[in-house]
Amino acid sequence: MPISATHSKTLEPGVKGNVAMTFGGGAVIGALGGLIGLGGAEFRLPLLIGAFGFAALEAVILNKAMSLIVVAFALPFRASAVPFAAVAASWPVIVNLLAGSLIGAWLGAGWATRLSSKSLYRIIAVLLVLIAIALLLGHDTASSSAALSGVAQAIAGVVAGFAIGVVASLLGVAGGELLIPTLVLLFGADIKLAGSLSLAVSLPTMIVGFTRYSRDSSFKALGKNRRFVLTMAAGSIVGSFIGGQMLGLVPAAALLPLLALILLISAAKVWRHE
Repeated sequence: MPISATHSKTLEPGVKGNVAMTFGGGAVIGALGGLIGLGGAEFRLPLLIGAFGFAALEAVILNKAMSLIVVAFALPFRASAVPFAAVAASWPVIVNLLAGSLIGAWLGAGWATRLSSKSLYRIIAVLLVLIAIALLLGHDTASSSAALSGVAQAIAGVVAGFAIGVVASLLGVAGGELLIPTLVLLFGADIKLAGSLSLAVSLPTMIVGFTRYSRDSSFKALGKNRRFVLTMAAGSIVGSFIGGQMLGLVPAAALLPLLALILLISAAKVWRHE
């Protein structure tokens, strides 16, 4: 699904005229990522499609780049509240999920590049709704006991990781909205630790998906929109720092219903997009 030269040329003037909006959007979404442990891509994707007018696959690739930046910076920015030692101590959980998510990310990116724009819009809309549901149902407890143990837990971790890797690549997201509920419910992780663990799993998963996208001609969208990418990246870094410092001050439970509502509204808009 190639990106037309006409689309890119008509987009660039609008991008140049909205530097404040681009930076501000990146900062707000980056703050959410730093606060909750997300890449923020689920909220950035509708913005890229609706406000900035990017085509579906182009938006996914740009979204993936921004999410990588947020995830890479959010993990160290959260270290004052969730030390690296605590994250490292849970390395078996990280490896368990990565065993499935890396494969899922590669396959999901390949499928996305072969879908028509209309099909990809529909899939994005459905996944946004499912993520909104996961937000509401998976974050309602601060901690829990592990749902499974032993071999059953390991197998469930690989399967869950694979599914999350596919979703992450199709949407260009970090997958935190699915990883955090999985970490809390399947492995019994504390909600704040789960946020940092999700970032640790997301980073290599997203790199694999990003590498697969780089083989498609649509990857050129990054170069064609370099000014936009750099501006939103700067906003994302500032926002992720602010969000990381807010961790422990703002209860995630207070934000989740609002975030889920935004996702549902965004899903409706993306579904109707042509």
